[in-house]
Amino acid sequence: MKQTVRVAGGQGFWGDLLTAPVDQVRKGPIDYLMLDYLAEVTMSILQKQRSRNPEAGYARDFVELMREILPDCVEKDIKVLSNAGGVNVNGCANAIADVARELGLQGKVKIGVVTGDDVLDKLDGWLADGIAINSMDDGTPLSAIRDKVQSANVYIGAEALVEALGKGANVIVGGRLTDTGLTLAPLMHEFGWTFDDYDKVSAGTIAGHIIECGAQSSGGNCQYDWQNIPDMANIGFPIIEASPDGTFIVTKHEGTGGRVNIQSVKEQLLYEMGDPHEYITPDVVADFASIQLEPAGENRVRVHGITGHPKTDFYKVSIAYTGGYKSVGTLVYSWPQALEKAQAADRILRERLDNLGLKFDVILTEFVGVNATHGDLGARTLLSASPVPPATDGSTSVTSDEASNVADKSVGTPNIPEVQLRIGVRGQNRADVERFTKEIAPLILTGPPAVTGFAGGRPKVEEIMAYFPALIPKSLIQTKVDIVEA
Repeated sequence: MKQTVRVAGGQGFWGDLLTAPVDQVRKGPIDYLMLDYLAEVTMSILQKQRSRNPEAGYARDFVELMREILPDCVEKDIKVLSNAGGVNVNGCANAIADVARELGLQGKVKIGVVTGDDVLDKLDGWLADGIAINSMDDGTPLSAIRDKVQSANVYIGAEALVEALGKGANVIVGGRLTDTGLTLAPLMHEFGWTFDDYDKVSAGTIAGHIIECGAQSSGGNCQYDWQNIPDMANIGFPIIEASPDGTFIVTKHEGTGGRVNIQSVKEQLLYEMGDPHEYITPDVVADFASIQLEPAGENRVRVHGITGHPKTDFYKVSIAYTGGYKSVGTLVYSWPQALEKAQAADRILRERLDNLGLKFDVILTEFVGVNATHGDLGARTLLSASPVPPATDGSTSVTSDEASNVADKSVGTPNIPEVQLRIGVRGQNRADVERFTKEIAPLILTGPPAVTGFAGGRPKVEEIMAYFPALIPKSLIQTKVDIVEA
């Protein structure tokens, strides 16, 4: 048994830093590379791609990445685990096999293909059998939106990944594999942990949680002392150095930028946190309140003391369905009275939309630079504290009444240099949303003065993918592991 297993996080989402996984493979020793490509909305995007092209439906970036790093991984015996298969896991695996053969790696690459997460074709049967599938958000039954469903995928845990590693896979491709399972599985495989060893499985799960968002635990998107985090242009992604007893070190390769310290790890631990005592995954219920952190050297944090509880009898299923259409348009108004101009433009546009008889579920306006990030609190803080140009009457102060009125969108102020009006609509009628896109540009010459920022033309109309989370008994789900050899 190895005494240390190094699992490197190389991808926090589909579209993350392209050089990161390459650096993880080439800039220091690792045993495993985990790559997390999927988010809830990603599955519906991939499903739409496959509906147009049966050969599509997976993260093609993963194939190009493997073209670059697969020779290194074979030479260094680095195993790769990924959920890049999306809704076409077999297509992704076959593409990787083709790449391996192109690179002359025949006989050296075994691809573990994990399926069973895609349950779209099972929904009707479950409903006919009277199985309750209700939204975890508001209790809405699946039957209410069934005709709009685009994708349905169960979050699969580490068990199938452990099986694939046990069959000799050095590349694993799956669909909606959990972010944490991609790290937990190598530790269970190497150390021989069993799923009833709840504390160790929880430790591996928390290790996966810490590195699942890429550099977010090694200095990226970090609030604490962010101005002094070094060499962010060459930021190093996180690495877990795990021991058989369930303790582990969070670190990164030497010579890379960023920073790993207790603060950076704490910020990532709080990501997506609900009840800290019950972090529920398909594999275990981890107790985040038990986590102990201590410094273990430069860019090294030791994590220990973790406890956990038995897993539940349910899988979570992510269902995406068509929720109508949306469009967002912007204009920028400049000083003086920038906010007042933007507010006036908002009122004018809303009145014109109403006069046209257009119907929307929601019309949402933000004044970027005033209230888009922190709402009314941000507006009041900005108006009361920010250095500002003088008003046209020579005054420079902002009264409390003026600050309060920002929340009502009723009074402008001359004290803000520029404001972006961002207005969006959502509705069920595409034609109404299309007409909205044609009402932004006329404001340039038929609304308040000093407007800019309309480069790029009319805003686009986009189909909305709504999210329907639900629970499914685990007894209904069967995963499968196949091996494809290059």
